[in-house]
Amino acid sequence: MSNLSRRKLITSGLWMTAGAAGLGVAAKLAAKYGLVPPDHGGLYGPGETLTYAAQRLLTKHSMAREFSRDKISPRPFQNELAPLTEEFKKLQAANFADWKVTVDGLVHEPASFTLADLKSLPQRSHITEIACEEGWSYIAEWHGAPLHAILDAVGAKPEAKYVYYNSMEPDSWDSIDMDDALHPQTFLCYGMNGSDLPVPHGGPVRMRLPRQIGYKNLKFINKLTVLDEAGLKKLGNGCGSIACQYGYAWYTGI
Repeated sequence: MSNLSRRKLITSGLWMTAGAAGLGVAAKLAAKYGLVPPDHGGLYGPGETLTYAAQRLLTKHSMAREFSRDKISPRPFQNELAPLTEEFKKLQAANFADWKVTVDGLVHEPASFTLADLKSLPQRSHITEIACEEGWSYIAEWHGAPLHAILDAVGAKPEAKYVYYNSMEPDSWDSIDMDDALHPQTFLCYGMNGSDLPVPHGGPVRMRLPRQIGYKNLKFINKLTVLDEAGLKKLGNGCGSIACQYGYAWYTGI
């Protein structure tokens, strides 16, 4: 049986089971194939599992829609920022020359990347939309280093399942699975519309995940940690995202 036929069979089974016997049974079927998100517990867990499993089976290799340059928003929306720390202000005053993104965890060679280091890696760009759960959206051209290039540089180990990423904003962190981490459109983004990434939009470095909703695209990234499932469960409340504490889902595929 081809991989495509197998995916269709499993996906059909998930949706038929969900309709005929309830989400709980569908979630058990998803678990059989290892398609369970970190936030699978709780009242909405079965629904989150069904969404994640179906998305992973059907859209694992899909690309977010890319736009032509004439569709770039003339005035990209700037949402409210938490007050900048003194440490951030010092880095900003030095034009972020000393900004570093550390990478550790399940890697062969832990490393730190300055902004110059990131810019020395193969650069990629795409013109995509960022959409927020609050209702606003805009289209921009994003420039950065593909996350897979960074993981290749440090040698992510075979048992790696997730990438945790931390922001310099207080209480701001999240994680993604390796499918999203290795996706060609996932960047550590340092440029926007042909210029350096502005601070209101997360400069000097933000996570850019065009296949997920806005709150997964954290600003001011300064640390990545490669984890297995057990490692992720040790963070926060174990659901893989601080956003879960505020009622949001870990996986937000769009």
